[in-house]
Amino acid sequence: MAAKLITSRENPFYKELKHLATSSQARRKAGRSLLDGVHLCQTYLEQLGLPPISVASESSLDHPEVAALLERCSRGDTRQVVLPDALYAPISQVEHGVGLLFVVDTPVNPSPAAITRSAVLLDNLQDPGNLGSILRSAAAAGISDVFCGKGTAFAWSPKVLRAGMGAHFFLNIFENVDLAELMQNSRIPVLATSSHASTPLYEADLRQPVAWLFGHEGQGVADELMALSTRQLSIPHLGKIESLNVAASAAVCFFEQVRQRAGK
Repeated sequence: MAAKLITSRENPFYKELKHLATSSQARRKAGRSLLDGVHLCQTYLEQLGLPPISVASESSLDHPEVAALLERCSRGDTRQVVLPDALYAPISQVEHGVGLLFVVDTPVNPSPAAITRSAVLLDNLQDPGNLGSILRSAAAAGISDVFCGKGTAFAWSPKVLRAGMGAHFFLNIFENVDLAELMQNSRIPVLATSSHASTPLYEADLRQPVAWLFGHEGQGVADELMALSTRQLSIPHLGKIESLNVAASAAVCFFEQVRQRAGK
């Protein structure tokens, strides 16, 4: 499909696109997300196929990676749009990036009734950077399911997508989940970290599937959810810092599980 050049700020599609780029409410209502940058677009193509819409800046058309991705999009039904750089800049949140983004349908996954395989549960985690980092670590550790409780940042927001670096497309992400009900129906242990726990992470048997529970950056996991966890573990550290950032804690836990399951 040939690309269409849009040069007017009054163009209805451009107005819609700018609304999607600047409003979380608009993205949720439309059920669409923006994948900003070559890496996210390339990963989407490789994992999920052609996007509904591609948008490129005029100056990026000669960029080899952009040209290759757009050529792949031209083989299908992707609607291709080109914008002058002055119109593209307001819809991109990537500074000094290559001018390419995809408009895609936001995946909506119905939450399963029970946890049956290794997973991550996130209670009121509010920082997009932390959420994206946890998604990236989970995907790297071979964890497939991420359950976001109410109050957790929207997983498909631009900031979370950038921090996740393509991890979204390797995961099943469930949002607005009733974590208490899910934990009560879990068929595998649900583990939480706590500085007050008596069992160090490295003494726990993590060779079997487990679900990891992490909470708000400042307040931690809600008391009622902590009470529902199967076991609480501490992460030993030698320095005088009281605790780790939640994304760092998650990475430590995930890769200790990887290490144990690899038998090392």
